[in-house]
Amino acid sequence: MSSSKADYVIVGAGVFGVSTAYTLIQKYPNATVTLVDRDAYDAETRVVRADYDDLVYCRMALEAQDIFETDALWQPYFHKTGIFWMCRNDYAGQVIQNYKTLGRKAHLSAVPIEEAKKLYGGLFQDADYTNVKEVLVNKTSGWAAAGDCLRAVTRKCLDLGVKYVTAEVASLQFDQNNRCTGLKTAKGDILMATHVILSTGAYTPKLLEFCAAKSGRPDLCAGDRIVAGGITTGMTKLTEESYQRFADMPVGVQGFTAQQGPFIGSLPPTPDKELKWWGQKIFKNTYQVLPGRYVSAPPAERDYAQWKVSGKLKEDIDYANHVFYGKNGAQWEMSKHRICWDAFTTSGDFIISPHSAAKGLYVATCGNFHGWKFFPVLGKYVVEMLEGELESELVTKWAWDRKRPEIPSASEVTYSLEFPDWPRHEMADLADEPMARL
Repeated sequence: MSSSKADYVIVGAGVFGVSTAYTLIQKYPNATVTLVDRDAYDAETRVVRADYDDLVYCRMALEAQDIFETDALWQPYFHKTGIFWMCRNDYAGQVIQNYKTLGRKAHLSAVPIEEAKKLYGGLFQDADYTNVKEVLVNKTSGWAAAGDCLRAVTRKCLDLGVKYVTAEVASLQFDQNNRCTGLKTAKGDILMATHVILSTGAYTPKLLEFCAAKSGRPDLCAGDRIVAGGITTGMTKLTEESYQRFADMPVGVQGFTAQQGPFIGSLPPTPDKELKWWGQKIFKNTYQVLPGRYVSAPPAERDYAQWKVSGKLKEDIDYANHVFYGKNGAQWEMSKHRICWDAFTTSGDFIISPHSAAKGLYVATCGNFHGWKFFPVLGKYVVEMLEGELESELVTKWAWDRKRPEIPSASEVTYSLEFPDWPRHEMADLADEPMARL
């Protein structure tokens, strides 16, 4: 594909957007590549692992991890601490088989519970092992300093010629042939492009509702393809004594079945002695964004009200502390609580696809809270999609209009979804004071 006349506008400066910009500007140094975001750089720490029971994501994660370990741009931000995954199903065996299928060797094993409790100085001996079958230990996994990494790669994009525009997107632009030709900002500026790529995460359904209303194109809407979901994270500040004990810990994961709910994770302490974990409740925030139009979206505040955490959600963090650390964490005081948002599909897959409603419009998003670890390679796959070179299996897996599992009704007690991380609560139900249900 010749890029001599191609202009790319990428909305969203998270990992999907920045990775795409980085890949494009390296492949086409003379192309016009513009990132548009109202701001950026809000990530903290993220898990980097290839421990997937899905062979496609296992392969991709290994590809990304190789870059984290060998490329000078990415190396400083990856910490190979290992992972300790308490499995309540056959997850460990599936991961190990995927490594074998892909011909990859790693310090990877399924460890019996009593033996696992003794690992890492017994840090997890007081964890909740109810219904745990075995523990997956992979010493090649780890975590990354996500905010620092995102800033570094964004700076590299700008050094290579990518433009960065700080703006709120108000609408998309179309020509008489129903081709998307750019976007209009809230201040009225028009940015023209041959390719408009939406990497807008949890904001995507709301943005597409606005764009559909302003353009008179209802088929722009995401419908039930994408749902915004939030989760709570918590941090505690360790004492020097506790820090010395936990400094070399692995990433910890309490794995559950799809019926039980999402897995809970805990990350090793940062150099400033902050230990972080996340809760089990993933929730929607459904409200009326336009007359008669209801979608799940982050709160309307500019920062998504990310620091406004209810008592019920703080209790979720306390529960996560208990199932990981037991009596070890009983006296810890939480220094921070924060709500993070992402875009979800019922299958847990990304959407990396042309939008069926208009030529020139593309969607690259839906991290499902597991997209960050693919940061080094996401752009490669997005560019392959743009150029019609994506392998057929991925075209189907990530298509805008693919068939996905149905969303369970709110009245169902158990979920039939194979994807355990689907948001199964409403934020209104987790508020300190009852809020009106829609």
